[in-house]
Amino acid sequence: MKRLYKNLIPVAAISMALGMASCTSDLDVEPLDPNMSTEVSVEGLFNKCYANIAMAGNGGANGDCDIDGIDGGTSGYVRQMWNSNELPTDEAINGWGDDGIEQSCFNTYDESHPMLNGYFARLTTGITFCNQYLAIAADHDATMTAEVRFIRALNYYLLMDAFGRVPFAESLGNPVIFSRQEIYDWLENELVNNVEPNLSPAKAKKSSDAGYGRVDKAAAWILLSRLYLNAEVYTGTPQWAKAAEYAKRVMDSDYRLNTTSINGWSAYQMLFMGDNGETDAAYEAIFPILQDGLTTTSWGTSLFLSAGSFDSDMHANPNNLSATNGVSGQMWGGNRARPNLIQKFFPNLDAPQAPSYEMPAAAGDDRAIFDGVGREINNLDRATFKNGYAVAKFVNFKTDGSSGHDATFMDADFFFFRTAEAYLTYAEATARQNGGTCTADGIKAINALRARAHATQRSGYSLNDILDEWSREFYFEGRRRVDLIRFGKFGGNTDYIWQWKGGTYQGRNFDAYRNIYAIPAAQLPAYNNEQNPGY
Repeated sequence: MKRLYKNLIPVAAISMALGMASCTSDLDVEPLDPNMSTEVSVEGLFNKCYANIAMAGNGGANGDCDIDGIDGGTSGYVRQMWNSNELPTDEAINGWGDDGIEQSCFNTYDESHPMLNGYFARLTTGITFCNQYLAIAADHDATMTAEVRFIRALNYYLLMDAFGRVPFAESLGNPVIFSRQEIYDWLENELVNNVEPNLSPAKAKKSSDAGYGRVDKAAAWILLSRLYLNAEVYTGTPQWAKAAEYAKRVMDSDYRLNTTSINGWSAYQMLFMGDNGETDAAYEAIFPILQDGLTTTSWGTSLFLSAGSFDSDMHANPNNLSATNGVSGQMWGGNRARPNLIQKFFPNLDAPQAPSYEMPAAAGDDRAIFDGVGREINNLDRATFKNGYAVAKFVNFKTDGSSGHDATFMDADFFFFRTAEAYLTYAEATARQNGGTCTADGIKAINALRARAHATQRSGYSLNDILDEWSREFYFEGRRRVDLIRFGKFGGNTDYIWQWKGGTYQGRNFDAYRNIYAIPAAQLPAYNNEQNPGY
């Protein structure tokens, strides 16, 4: 039973709602009234800090959005994180005509990009909810306070990663602008000294267990390992040893890779299914974002990941060839793979035109969950969904073959942090400490992921191999841009090109300043109208 997010109450977004703007073409909107006074409860405020990641607002998918003037589905936390980290990369392309989609796919985004403005607003709204809880209830319960401080740190981390400089406040006062170095230093101190010591012990859970969906010490370790893994990008100083240290804590914890297959569904596929909170897949989820087709609904979380990648011609259930993705009528036909992603599994781009349940066998890797039926492998036309193999990774089927318990909305939780991340972080960090050569323990860690996927074991991995392995394991999970930047493969004069990179079909490099997004125009007054360099 998924207990979190129950009995939510309205909470006013105040102080840090910095000119929140629409993710549609209408940017002339106002932030929620900063003077609105609402009677609150500690439990309601606590739940709201979590729920900002899972839902657009208190009413779920079809209720009011917490960000005034923004469509609730488009403004979803996971959806905007995904758009910002997948569409500009070698993994995903989208054919919709929504304002900003083409700019993301072609790496031509600027300060007028509406969805980046929405992403900024969603993150700062989440920070406000956390600051409001801390202002009212910081002394109520030490563990709850540590969880809220973790969520606030996560919001600050994502804001810093995307936009560089951050409007920062630890209270409901006026924020000041922190540099990347300053916010990095704050994040490290906050997570190490104020968050991790007071979180619950690291304990893997299923949805039937108390605390499922709430963060514990392992969440702090995985976020610290990600912070340290990217430290050279953020501060100019690498922290490989610390990245490996915190990744190893996760690897040695109660959390573990799912290696159990049920009814023909692979152990990897089970991580992205409608009952992923009820099977052993849940033991890999360090921070599951809860979704329930009846009580916790969203157009911008798991449903977006599934419906946005399916059309009605796709059939992902080998036990029911007339079924699509496990939800009724939610096949939006937008996001699909770029050829470079398919090439990670088929180096010669000879992937068959096969359904998703047959593709893993052809690839020799359970993670190759692609649909090629009637599709062109190249993205000849951005607007044509069948120009590109489809990704059938996220479905609402349960391991018994049935669908979720609502026809429209997903039961599949979104695993924001998975234990598998620690394995690749450890392998990469120790390889970088070892002159770019994977260590014996690093090889063992990567091979554990490949063994789970029934992929061939290897005796060694270069850094480029590790980057490819990041894609094989985590494609379409909302992190690819970060990995490409860390490896020097995104902006600047790189040796890595993909179709439509920089806005041309053949692909071309774009300037390195685009490794950081422009401060959205609506937010610039808080920055004294000082834009990020290059824009």
